[in-house]
Amino acid sequence: MNRFVDTHTHLFVEEFNDDRAAVVERAIEAGVTKLCLPCITSESIAPIMAMCESHPGVCFPMVGLHPTEIGDDYAHQLQTMRALLDSNDKIIAVGEVGIDLYWDTTYRDRQIEVFETQIAWAREKQLPLVIHSRNASDDLYDTLVRCNAQDLTGVFHCFSGDVAEMQRLSAFEGFMFGIGGVVTYKKSTLPEVVAALPLERILLETDSPYLAPVPRRGKRNESSYIPYIAERVAEIHNTTVERVAAVTTANAERLFAIR
Repeated sequence: MNRFVDTHTHLFVEEFNDDRAAVVERAIEAGVTKLCLPCITSESIAPIMAMCESHPGVCFPMVGLHPTEIGDDYAHQLQTMRALLDSNDKIIAVGEVGIDLYWDTTYRDRQIEVFETQIAWAREKQLPLVIHSRNASDDLYDTLVRCNAQDLTGVFHCFSGDVAEMQRLSAFEGFMFGIGGVVTYKKSTLPEVVAALPLERILLETDSPYLAPVPRRGKRNESSYIPYIAERVAEIHNTTVERVAAVTTANAERLFAIR
């Protein structure tokens, strides 16, 4: 059986409260044997760590403040997250962090400030960054350049830019591109990006419970659907699902040190 890593899944959220253990079991049965859990707020920490304790060697924790969750209490949230980062050596990444100007640009400067803080954490702790970016491609690029991110590692999670943006970000050689269910959508332009990317720069992810791939589009997404994404990537690259599984799994295990 092919072996996969879901490099970005929110299995700790309330959408999975009724069947979380069954969802993990279905993932394992589908060959998705490692699940990476990105943090959103400090309130995410307890359920993430509980999942990791319940499923050792399967679930792996990240810590980071999501850009859309940066409110008046952001300093306290960062303090809580930093304390976990300092006390727990099981954290595999700083994420998900970044800049999101899709809904509101009011806190743009604060988002960039918090992003820079968390970039510094990744550098200090020698951890990869899991970056969320929406409607912020120039700010993202400029921030990474300003922070000398060329020597860091990470992933551009749920990448949704065009080929030109991908090529610009590819200059950060330690970073990969997270490809999820959107690549299976009929009107998606993501296949053009995937075709221009070597498999060695690709990670597979669901971003569950969001963005379920075809043929599950419109349903709650879950980690067992990773093979649908792998099949589409294989089709685009004119290769086998076996090769996509082998390369992207090796990419994930190397980036996050979860072998």
